[in-house]
Amino acid sequence: MKNTATIKLLPKKRPATMRTPKLSVARVALLSQAPDSTPALKVRRSSSAISFGSTQMPTGSFTPEERTILEGFQREKVQFVASPDFLRAGAERRIFADAPVIAKPDITWYQPLLDERTPASNGTANVRPPKSLVLTAAQERVIFAQLNYARFRVARTQRKAAREGMTTESARDMLHWHAVAEKIRKQIAETNLALVLAMAKRVRSADLDFGDLISEGNMALLRSVDKFDFGRGFKFSTYGCRAILKAYSRLGIKTQKHRQFFPVEFDPELERADHSGETRRVRENDDIIEVKNLFQSDRAGLSDIERTVIFHRYGLDRPVNASQLTLEQVGLILGVTKERVRQIQNKALEKIRLALISMNPSMAYSLPGIIGTPN
Repeated sequence: MKNTATIKLLPKKRPATMRTPKLSVARVALLSQAPDSTPALKVRRSSSAISFGSTQMPTGSFTPEERTILEGFQREKVQFVASPDFLRAGAERRIFADAPVIAKPDITWYQPLLDERTPASNGTANVRPPKSLVLTAAQERVIFAQLNYARFRVARTQRKAAREGMTTESARDMLHWHAVAEKIRKQIAETNLALVLAMAKRVRSADLDFGDLISEGNMALLRSVDKFDFGRGFKFSTYGCRAILKAYSRLGIKTQKHRQFFPVEFDPELERADHSGETRRVRENDDIIEVKNLFQSDRAGLSDIERTVIFHRYGLDRPVNASQLTLEQVGLILGVTKERVRQIQNKALEKIRLALISMNPSMAYSLPGIIGTPN
């Protein structure tokens, strides 16, 4: 038996090559940018990928308001009050679908307080809501849970977009939950507007304008809505009232410091130049001379008794600053009552006014100071 040798064929050795590491999309974007440029936003390579603050966002996909909101999400993180219920299965259904409906408040009573033309001393500060909506502790937990869960959804999508890039679908999801959060935030603030009014009445003083108190209280109310921890079991009014009072305290300190530097408020009367007053006095004297000439020439068509009343009442025979006769004194001269003298005087002044306007229409603006009824 012949011995046969078994020959084993060795595998052909491949030439050594350099392995190219696989780079993520984010890594490629960072490596491709210039060294002196700002870091680029992460963008997923897909037909629906977008980036904010640049021209890579699809034209027409988002309104200018939505673009502004999305760009804000890239600059700042969305803050919310965390709760363990947000991470459990079916959280959205329990917080929104299964929760009781919270009635919306009526704020028509609050609008007059925002009118700048309404002075603070006419009793407006004592306005009370006719039907104030007061939420129970259970209702407050429901509505604050809805607010913070909506912000939680925005923040979760925001963190995911920072890692993997933003898509059009995720952007729409963020805009949806942001709109839900803003709607609930507005509802909570409107429901608790009476807190601002109550605290403003408590600290009302001559140094602080009532309108400024209302404005500062509204801002403090919105900040307290954002920071209130509904999981501790307290009523929102306990936290909100304290926040509003602290805001009023800061406003008082700021106003006091401002008045130390500016003790005198602006007064238009003090800013009037001397030459303006002198010019006005010269013009009034010229107009008075013209009225006297009109009276003496009888171009106004006055009767004898009307000329006598005007002559004695306005002292046309005496200097401008001389004392004038009263209605009763003129009535003694004519032998009539002072009421009859007033009627004759008003009729004569109307004739003089019409005559002056027909001669010089520009005098209509200075007539009240020229032929006004003396005391």
